[in-house]
Amino acid sequence: MDKQALQDTAPRLAIGALSRRTGVNIETVRYYERIGLLPAPARSEGGHRLYGGGHLMRLNFVRRARDLGFTLDEVRALLELAEKREPPCAGAREVAVSHLSDVRAKIAALRTMERVLADMVARCKEDATPECPLIEALFDLPAAAVANLKQLGARRRRSERRPGGCRDQER
Repeated sequence: MDKQALQDTAPRLAIGALSRRTGVNIETVRYYERIGLLPAPARSEGGHRLYGGGHLMRLNFVRRARDLGFTLDEVRALLELAEKREPPCAGAREVAVSHLSDVRAKIAALRTMERVLADMVARCKEDATPECPLIEALFDLPAAAVANLKQLGARRRRSERRPGGCRDQER
């Protein structure tokens, strides 16, 4: 990674062009700017944002990290490491190890969810009886399974929420 190129903020791209080149929604670009993941761009005489090559590199980095499930705080930490530390690898590894642990916990919770759902579907017949095993199972779901599902959902919501309750959508 060329640190000099990452600092290039010479105005070249309008927000729409930046959005198209990175696959990041225009509103998300503005959001990342507001929360400090992207530095403020130069403005045209008409007040339009004009982004440089560094913005493009940084936004691609953020999108890729978010695609891997890194939280915004983790992305911020990785960007700081990329900009400030020589070499950044040890710090980046620490962030990635923590994230990998979270991913593995989510996978375990999803496997539990898959087993529970597969069992429910297997017990549910296509006939029109008044007693549906799937619905009954939802009323009688074991507490541990419910706790795992809640934990998975809470983690996902925490990592995806923005202030104001909007989801961090990039496409």
